[in-house]
Amino acid sequence: MLRAMTTEDDAGPALTVGGRDAELDDRLTEELVAFNTAATGAADRSAFSVKISDEAGVFVGGLSAWTWGGLCGIELLWVREDSRQDGWGGRILREAEAEARRRGCDRVAVSSFTFQAPGFYERHGYAETGRTLGIPGGHADVHLFKPLTG
Repeated sequence: MLRAMTTEDDAGPALTVGGRDAELDDRLTEELVAFNTAATGAADRSAFSVKISDEAGVFVGGLSAWTWGGLCGIELLWVREDSRQDGWGGRILREAEAEARRRGCDRVAVSSFTFQAPGFYERHGYAETGRTLGIPGGHADVHLFKPLTG
């Protein structure tokens, strides 16, 4: 449900609060990309994914990421529970890092809640750079970084 709020005389700009707005997301991305490009000169923003399906074509897991200015940001990585001990997470991560290198990246950043997989990333060479506290249940969002050089 959207809620519109306007100035007292209803003659000014309108402020709207509501659910996710895909059109707004696209516009914000467009504006921030233009701003970031002007500020840094880096205009190489792109996105990619890695997907695993089993022999029957059923989804096993995958990853989505973006690249910009030599940095790869992992947004999402998930493997279905019955396949987590089969090494798919590590394989997906290695493929993403290889793709990031092909795209000119020399570093990767990711975050993972303490109840998710920060240890998984640490086992793959990522180092914790900080935490955002206050996740429900006493958890934190762990920020991790890995150089892709060397």
